Amino acid sequence: MQNEENFRLRLKFWGVRGSSPTPQIENLSYGGNTPCVEVRLPNNDVFIFDGGTGVRNLGTALLEEFKGRKLSATFFLTHYHWDHIQGIPFFGPLYKAENEFRFHSFRSSCPVRRGETEVRTVSVEEMLEGQMRNPYFPVNFGFLPSSRSFCEIDRQAVKFGSLTVHPFPMNHPDGARGYRIESDGAVIVYATDMEHGDNKLDSVVREFSQNADFLIFDAQYTPEEYPAHKGWGHSTWEEGIRVAKEAKVKQLALFHHDPVHADQTIFDIVQQARRHFENTLAAKEGLVFCF
Repeated sequence: MQNEENFRLRLKFWGVRGSSPTPQIENLSYGGNTPCVEVRLPNNDVFIFDGGTGVRNLGTALLEEFKGRKLSATFFLTHYHWDHIQGIPFFGPLYKAENEFRFHSFRSSCPVRRGETEVRTVSVEEMLEGQMRNPYFPVNFGFLPSSRSFCEIDRQAVKFGSLTVHPFPMNHPDGARGYRIESDGAVIVYATDMEHGDNKLDSVVREFSQNADFLIFDAQYTPEEYPAHKGWGHSTWEEGIRVAKEAKVKQLALFHHDPVHADQTIFDIVQQARRHFENTLAAKEGLVFCF
């Protein structure tokens, strides 16, 4: 990790909580907003990974920073569960006509009718429009004044100047994508909302995490809690440590904190995890890392 004056990638956590926002005072040391991670290049290009409730505060900061200037930013969404997109309707820069956004994610499958096995695939744009339709939200996604484009990704790498983003599949209900983010030799891996136990996808996570400077890993449950939540699509700090060791990761960040885990619980989890992998921390809103 480097200082902020000389970096290849700069990361900031805006939302680190899983499943639902938790604004209770006992949770605010680590943060109660759902997932949102900002990555910047030295030229100030903005990349946003997930649009949970943390993206609202990011939007407020960007409006101030880019006041009077065009903002062009790129979203990468891991999947469409509410905790990863519920902040997008409240992302202020979307309401400015001069701004431009690109949304990257995968095409999802939905049942055609309740109780039937026939499915249809739904585009990135349709998925984001869905949560802003009447009667769920007063402003239709299609009426927003900013410019928006949509890109469906599978496993192909996406390049933006010095930045390359490699998507990879993860084991999660309805599917999810992780991302290996590279620029000039610096590597961040964003692997939230994944459950261990699928041998093929477990090996994929390890492959894409190889030699990463920073691994953001789904650690929603403790090993003791996990058996009661098997099949829910989330992992443990113990599995995060296994991945970090096997992939020779430099720093592990436990992420997607469970709503019932107060600050003291998360602190205790980190202390326990560090006995097995010293370079472990808990993701916390406002933390900044430069590589």
